[in-house]
Amino acid sequence: MDDIVPDVVDAIPAGIVKVTYNDSLQVDQGNELTPTQVKDQPTVEWAGLEGKSNLFTLLMVDPDAPSRQDPKFREILHWAVVNIPGSNIDPSGGHPLAAYVGSGPPEGTGLHRYIFLVYRQQNKIEETPTISNTTRAGRLNFNARDFAAKHGLGEPIAANYYQAQFDDYVPIRNKTFTG
Repeated sequence: MDDIVPDVVDAIPAGIVKVTYNDSLQVDQGNELTPTQVKDQPTVEWAGLEGKSNLFTLLMVDPDAPSRQDPKFREILHWAVVNIPGSNIDPSGGHPLAAYVGSGPPEGTGLHRYIFLVYRQQNKIEETPTISNTTRAGRLNFNARDFAAKHGLGEPIAANYYQAQFDDYVPIRNKTFTG
């Protein structure tokens, strides 16, 4: 987890977010997965984080756009869900601010990090229209620190990440974007 500091967070969160793709593929502290393997929204769980508030925010960002050597679009927002009750990420739990979009690193840009962050909310975040999974608008140059500060979230309480590089699914994924 050291290599998400200081690019995305100031310190390693204490908790671990359990992220599972296709019922069996686990995200594990920077393991490598392919864009094909992560094209569908994963299941996400965390435990032992109950406290003063049972509302949580989940963010998924790529700080390596267009590449780790030239991150001029840092960060790309891949997923954002707010007002999650407990650890219930399903259609009835939480409000998606940005619909899930899987990894799509450009060809020749090497490994990108895809970081999941969980924050404890102090207050309900007023819902805004959801960014659809067919648009890039609102996703480039996102900043998890700024988002957390704007909404009074503090530091993330749990995190996890994987790495991915270009595969044959990326051009297929990119054709789904309309703007």
